[in-house]
Amino acid sequence: MPNEVHVVGAGLAGLAAAIRLTERKVPVVLHEAAAAAGGRCRSYDDAELGCRLDNGNHLLLSGNDAALDFLGAIGARDSLAGPEQPAFPFLDLRDGMRWTLRPNPGRAPLWPFQAARRVPGSRARDYAAGLRLAVAGKGDTVGALVGGDANLAARFWRPLTVAALNTEIEAGSARCLWQVVRGSFGRGGGACRPLVPREGLSESFVDPALAFLRAHGASIRPRHRLRRVAIQGRRVCGLEFSDGVVPVAEGAAVVLAVPPWVAGDLLPGLPVPREFRAILNVHFRTTVAGFAWSDFRGLVGGLAEWVFAKPGVVSVTVSAADRVIDQPADALAARVWADLAQAFDRDPAAVPPWRVVKERRATFAATPGQMRLRPGARTGLADNLVLAADWPDTGLPATIDGAIRSGFVAARAISGRR
Repeated sequence: MPNEVHVVGAGLAGLAAAIRLTERKVPVVLHEAAAAAGGRCRSYDDAELGCRLDNGNHLLLSGNDAALDFLGAIGARDSLAGPEQPAFPFLDLRDGMRWTLRPNPGRAPLWPFQAARRVPGSRARDYAAGLRLAVAGKGDTVGALVGGDANLAARFWRPLTVAALNTEIEAGSARCLWQVVRGSFGRGGGACRPLVPREGLSESFVDPALAFLRAHGASIRPRHRLRRVAIQGRRVCGLEFSDGVVPVAEGAAVVLAVPPWVAGDLLPGLPVPREFRAILNVHFRTTVAGFAWSDFRGLVGGLAEWVFAKPGVVSVTVSAADRVIDQPADALAARVWADLAQAFDRDPAAVPPWRVVKERRATFAATPGQMRLRPGARTGLADNLVLAADWPDTGLPATIDGAIRSGFVAARAISGRR
């Protein structure tokens, strides 16, 4: 057991590692380059719209075991809300077809055998193509294995792949998507109930985590950017920050929980993903009749993909958004609002006040080639250094659950305890 751990990076992976280590009575120093913790999972006050926004929309599932474990540890499990039964409402903007995907209660995934629960126009046997994901090779893509049925691909496999992997179906790793399917739809409706924060991402994931760490004696250092990692022999001996060098004493360890491009610069020779996918979020200061707080909807056939209702705000997410990310913000807001106007019977010309948030390197590209570049928690560069983030190899894509799982894995690797 280390006598002290420096966790560099206060995103969800770093927070998860710090919390697990603190639970095990290990002294923790948490360093964060930014003024606020949370990374790509946080909330902020938007002065122009006059409301509080999440910097991205995130939909969790009741089968996201690591995320729910994290929330339970910090006393925030009840900060999520969702329907009593698993339900995913959709609208196809191309033909106006509306349906709700309803995985059945219980663990056995029997819902494809009931027409009212599955995608309209699909048959139970169509979903059997998903079993090909379970035996996918390292180079197989989702589209190559399950894209044969155009209707099911457009209304089920494509939305699922893009949302989970933030990578288009034609390029997304089939093996990576299988881990998502196995942990959700493969476990029946009990693992598929959608969950969203009652207030915001910071109120659920970040603020309670920081309060927990402070209450348990952890030291938290914001605006503390790491410039260099000093390695001598087989161990990290110092961390050079913007304000000076912090020695890493004998018996101490380091969790590096930073983006892959930062880790690659700090640790030359470390294999890291080099291709990324963008995410576009558009927030409108408005409400929609019949679309209440904590509601969400999937849209097919337009630019908008997932729509979330929050107090006084309607937020839209477009994943794998590289194809549009360079368009002007006002043009994107107008395009997204046109989709919402069609979905909710609003005037497409009356665009409400909006905020466009572009994340150009939101996640690594979950392609077979980039998956091979994901290192494990142990780098092989130093015995007292481990990685934690959404990009080291957990088997999962770059999601909240994957990031938190990585943090737990890092804590286990350092402490030697499960």
